[in-house]
Amino acid sequence: MSLFNFGKARAPHRKTTASMQPVRIALPETVTILMTQHIGAAATPTVKVGDSVFVGTLVGAANGYVSANIHSSVSGTVKKLDYFLLPSGEKTQSVIIESDGNMTPDPSLTPPTVTSFGELSEAARECGLVGLGGAGFPTSVKLNPEKIGQIDTLLLNGAECEPYITSDTRTMLDEADLIREGVLKIAELSDIKRVVIGIEKNKPECIDKLREVFVDESFVEIRPLPSLYPQGAEKILIYNSLGRIIPEGKLPADIGVLVMNVTTVATLAKYLKTGMPLVEKCLTVDGSAIKSPANVIVPVGTPISHVIESVGGFSEEPGKILFGGPMMGTAIYSLDAPILKNNNAIIALGRKEYKSPKGSACIHCGRCATFCPVGLNPPLFLHAMGLADSIDRGERLEAAKVNLCIECGTCSFVCPAKRSLLEQNRLGKAQLKKYKQEIAKFKDGGSKQ
Repeated sequence: MSLFNFGKARAPHRKTTASMQPVRIALPETVTILMTQHIGAAATPTVKVGDSVFVGTLVGAANGYVSANIHSSVSGTVKKLDYFLLPSGEKTQSVIIESDGNMTPDPSLTPPTVTSFGELSEAARECGLVGLGGAGFPTSVKLNPEKIGQIDTLLLNGAECEPYITSDTRTMLDEADLIREGVLKIAELSDIKRVVIGIEKNKPECIDKLREVFVDESFVEIRPLPSLYPQGAEKILIYNSLGRIIPEGKLPADIGVLVMNVTTVATLAKYLKTGMPLVEKCLTVDGSAIKSPANVIVPVGTPISHVIESVGGFSEEPGKILFGGPMMGTAIYSLDAPILKNNNAIIALGRKEYKSPKGSACIHCGRCATFCPVGLNPPLFLHAMGLADSIDRGERLEAAKVNLCIECGTCSFVCPAKRSLLEQNRLGKAQLKKYKQEIAKFKDGGSKQ
C-alpha cells in the first residue's frame, strides 16, 4: 500500500479570469522593492537615497548562494531606504523608488552569452529569477551545474491547482513559444533527454496549445493530470507525472528530477533574448470582493492598493486579502504591501464568503488523514502539541513525521469540525525544529566536556 494519496480534495476551481488576457495597469507613483522576495538570504541594497535608476538597474545584490538579485522595476529616483514588516512578522530592508513615468530601460542591459549549463545558471542568478509558482526558490540554485549530471527529467509545473488563479494559464496560452525556447535551451545545455509538462485536465486549451508548440519535439510529453487538489505541490506533481516518490529529507534532484514552473521557464527565455531581468509580474486579481476580476501586468513593488484600484476597486468590504490562493496563500495585513516576484495573485474575499470558522472538538472522523496527500495523521500532531514535556513533545512530533507536511491546507479544508489543523501543523514543525536545536546544543555541550 502506498504511503501517499497523491491528492483527493476537490477544491472549487473558480477560474473566471482564464479567458482574460493580461493588461498593463497605469504606473504607480512609487514602488517599494523588498530585499526579501525569495527563499534564502535577503539581498543587500546597492543604491542610496538620491540615486537615479532605470528599469532593470540592480538595487539589491544576492547575499550568498541561496539568494537572488533584486532590480528596479521603474525608472526614477531612490527616495528612501527603509524597513518593511513582512506577513511573517519579520522585517526586511526596502528600497523606495519614485517613478519618473518614463520606464526607461537600463542602457547597460544586454542579452547574456550562454553556451554552457554553468552560464545558464549564472544567467538565472543575474536575472534575479526565482520560482514563480509561489515558493520563490532561487532558480540559479536549481540549475546547479554540479547536480545536473543526476537529472534525467525536466518536469514543468503547469497544474495551477489553486482556486481563482489563472496567471500560469495565461503564460501557457500567451507565451507558449517562450516556454518552448526555455525548455529547448535547458535540454540542450544539460543533455536532459526527457521533458514532461504536467497540466490539470480543467485547462484543455493549455494542453492543446503546448502540444501544438512542441509537436516537433518527441522528447517532450504533455501530461494531463486529474483536477484534484493539491496537484501542483511538488511531491504530488512528481508522483502523478512520473511515478516517483521523494524520500524523506531528499530533494527532486536526488531522484533525477528538475522541477520548474512554466512561468519561470518562460521568464528565463525572455531574459536570454532581451537581457531584461525579472521586474514585472502577471497577477490574477479576483475574489468575491473584487469589482472586476482580471489578469494584470504590474511592476514588482507596486502597492496592492494601486493594483486593486486599477481593476475598479472593491465591490464590498473584504474580509480577507491574500497573496496567492485561498488554500495556501498568505494573508495580507496592509494594502500598502508591495507586489513581490513570486506573487501570482491577489485574492480578496468578501465578509459573506470569508468567515473565520469557529472550530469544535475533533469528532474522530479521520477525514484529515484520509485526504492528506502525503499520508499524514494530523491528530497525532495535535496530541503531541498537548504534551507538557518538551522532549516527549519533540519525539512524538518527529515520530509522526510532521516535517513531511507540505502545508497544502487540505486537512483544514475537509475537516467537518472546522479545526485549524494547518496552523497546528505549522506550529508543530516549529516545535520540532526547536526540539532538534536543543538536542544538538545538548550533544555539542556534552562533547566538549
